[in-house]
Amino acid sequence: MTGNVVANDRRPAIGGEQTHTGPFITSTVELEGVRQSIRAAIRDAVADANAEGVVVAMSGGIDSTLTTALAVEAVGSENVLGLGLPCHMTDGVHVSDARTIADGMGIDFEEFQLRPLLECFAETVGRDLEPSTDDERPNERNHELGNATARLRMLTAYYAANRQSRVVLGTANRSERLLGYFTKYGDGGADVHPLGDCYKTEVRALAKQIGLPRRIITKEPTAGFWATQTDAGELGARYDVIDPLLYRFVEEGRPLEEAIVGLRIDRETAAEITSRYAETEHKRTVPPTPGIAGRDRTGAQ
Repeated sequence: MTGNVVANDRRPAIGGEQTHTGPFITSTVELEGVRQSIRAAIRDAVADANAEGVVVAMSGGIDSTLTTALAVEAVGSENVLGLGLPCHMTDGVHVSDARTIADGMGIDFEEFQLRPLLECFAETVGRDLEPSTDDERPNERNHELGNATARLRMLTAYYAANRQSRVVLGTANRSERLLGYFTKYGDGGADVHPLGDCYKTEVRALAKQIGLPRRIITKEPTAGFWATQTDAGELGARYDVIDPLLYRFVEEGRPLEEAIVGLRIDRETAAEITSRYAETEHKRTVPPTPGIAGRDRTGAQ
């Protein structure tokens, strides 16, 4: 199994031609270029939609906080709406962080407790769709309801955007997108993904350069699907291990056996991670159609 072969061994920098040393964009000059490109992408999304601002679902984590900060730089604090969308008891501290950050940025912030909606969904829909089995498998149910939670958050974000003429900013980074580590039509649903070209390594570097609080930068990454869930626990490794592997496998197109040389990861875990990349391709593409639109509709033979 090999990655996608590319023409060169350096990933093009975001927003145009830049040269940089090393596989990741982490120098001050390079990061400033990325910062400018992301701000421009946000402004373009707002202008193209003839919208009046943006909405960001703020989890209190580094990705949503950085996205919000860049949105403020791009369109002004008065045009950014932050949403706190807790669903579990453990979300409280994260939403508190999000509110504190939003207050510091001077943006509007609204909090909506989604637990009642999730419980209603599980009772009215989920109960009748439970698989018939003699086994008790709560973890699998957690995944299913975790996806439902992400889609409820997307629903709320788009409702707010529609009501207030805004565009929805996604918060996923490149590492998550390559691994399909997002919910299809959940947190993967957005009008633009400002951090979508940045590996988690680069997100952290840009967050430090912008000056985000240390407690946000060092917080354990989690998708917030359920209590105690973490990215590392789900993926099998931390991003500082995953990113170099993904870079070699995807950007440089190296085969797995070559990609893992010198990295702090065992072959089995690496194989699982790279398999995620292949198996989640459908999450990164537009749903296919049968191709009828290209046919001659005149009746000519």
